[in-house]
Amino acid sequence: MISLKNKIVLITGASSGIGTACAKVFAGAGARLILAARRLERLQELANTLHQEFGTATHLLQLDVRDRPAVESTITNLPADWSNIDILINNAGLSRGLDKLHEGDFQDWEEMIDTNIKGLLYLSRYIVPGMVKRSRGHIVNLGSIAGHQTYPGGNVYCATKAAVKAISEGLKQDLLGTPVRVTSVDPGMVETEFSEVRFHGDGERAKRVYQGVNPLTPDDIADVIFFCTTRSPHVNINEVILMPVDQASATLVHRHN
Repeated sequence: MISLKNKIVLITGASSGIGTACAKVFAGAGARLILAARRLERLQELANTLHQEFGTATHLLQLDVRDRPAVESTITNLPADWSNIDILINNAGLSRGLDKLHEGDFQDWEEMIDTNIKGLLYLSRYIVPGMVKRSRGHIVNLGSIAGHQTYPGGNVYCATKAAVKAISEGLKQDLLGTPVRVTSVDPGMVETEFSEVRFHGDGERAKRVYQGVNPLTPDDIADVIFFCTTRSPHVNINEVILMPVDQASATLVHRHN
């Protein structure tokens, strides 16, 4: 098991859900954390909590991963003692809408494509070269079962997660001959703000997604990511697909009465 003490871990989408859970588990292992998200207030609250509980050193980035110039400026201007990133967790992502493709909202499409695909590419493009140069590093991409199985109304979201799968596989091939590792973690149903975001703040509709189901939690996903990043250096866990016991596929879910 690799020690993460004083390793630098950059987590996008760190202000909630899986990103926050990752921050806590890596803080507990003694890592130094670069936390990136659009909501700076939430990052500040998280940083305070991590400092109180673990004494964690944090560097906060108010960042929209869709903004390529901002990503470039932010990464290239990191303070020297924060610039040698050991682990990149590309967690920022979202789904918008559940419409049939021919009835879809263009803005929803663009937001998903720009965040889930282009944002992940931007961070990787600016961070991975440093990993290659230093001969160490690990990229963890948050995919989804949606990247493996398309479901009704999921058209563009599923396409973005299929892209994450392809990008992860391609990056692993491109890094062959280097010690840099690449992992895609692809969950099924996880109860986070995901459905509320998908339904544009309709909390009642979001609750019905998980009704009668015991879904995965952000902590479950963070636990898997932590496992992948702490294996022996010669081990690369390429892909993990995980679902709750109550789910068998993207469309098959058992709901308890």
